[in-house]
Amino acid sequence: MNTSSQPSSFGSARSVLLWSGIAVLCAWVLVPIYLVALGAFGGRGGVYQWPKTAFPAGVSFEPFLLFLKTEGVAGAFMNSLGAAAVTVVLSVLIGAPAGYALARYNFKGKDSFRLLVLLTRAFPLAILALPLTVSFIRIGLYDTIIGVGLVHTVLALPFAALVTQGIFMGVPRELEEAAWVFGCSRPQAFFRIVAPLALPGLAATAVFAFVISWNEVFAASVLTVRHRTLTAYLLTVLAESPLHYRFAGGLLLILPSVIFIFAVRRYLFAIWGISSK
Repeated sequence: MNTSSQPSSFGSARSVLLWSGIAVLCAWVLVPIYLVALGAFGGRGGVYQWPKTAFPAGVSFEPFLLFLKTEGVAGAFMNSLGAAAVTVVLSVLIGAPAGYALARYNFKGKDSFRLLVLLTRAFPLAILALPLTVSFIRIGLYDTIIGVGLVHTVLALPFAALVTQGIFMGVPRELEEAAWVFGCSRPQAFFRIVAPLALPGLAATAVFAFVISWNEVFAASVLTVRHRTLTAYLLTVLAESPLHYRFAGGLLLILPSVIFIFAVRRYLFAIWGISSK
C-alpha cells in the first residue's frame, strides 16, 4: 500500500478547506455591502429589481449624489467625523498608558481594577441618559461634538486599556532595560522602543474606537439637537424617506469605517505577522 501520497492529499484537503472558509467569510462580509451599494446607486429601480445581477443596468452615482445633497447630510457627516476623531485620540492617549501600567506594574487591586474596567461596558447607557443630559447642559457640553466624543470615549476606553495591556505584555521588558542601560530615560525608552513595537495593537484600538463612535446612535440622539451625528440624523430623517435613500444612508455609514480600516491595514496585518505594502 502506497502511503507517500497520503500527506500530500491531506495537505490539499486542508488547503481547499482553508480557501473555502476564506471565500465564505469574504462573501459574508462583502455581499451585504454589495447589495447596499446596488440599492444606493440603482435608485428606486435598483432596490426593487429581482433577481439581482452582478452588473445591473441603470446603475449610476446620481441617486447617491442626490442623497448627499440633501440638507443636513454633509453637516451630520462632518459631525460624525469630529466625534470619531475625538474618540480615537482620547482612547489611544488614555487607554495606552493605562494598558502599559497594567502590563508593567504590579499594584494592589490590579485584578479587581481590570475587572471593573471591563464591567463598565456592561453598564447600560440608557440609565445615564438623564444625568448626562443635565450635567452636559450645566457645563456647556450639551449639543456639542466634544460632548458626544467624550461619551464615546468612555465606551471605547475599556477595550483600549485591555487590548493595549496585552500588546505591551508581548513586548519584552528586557528591551526597555537595555535602552535604560544605553542612557534612555523611561519616556524615551517607551517612545523609541515600546511604542513602535506596539503600533499594531494601537492601530486595532484606534479602529475599534472609530467604529464605536461612528456607529453609536443612542448617546448622539440624546445629547444633540442641532449638531447631530450622521447616525442620529439618519435615524430621525430616513424613517419617512424612500427605500433607496435608506440604502444610500447605509452605504454612507459603511464607507468611512472601511476606508479607515484600509488605511491602517498594514498595522493590523502585523498582529498576525502578515506583510502588507
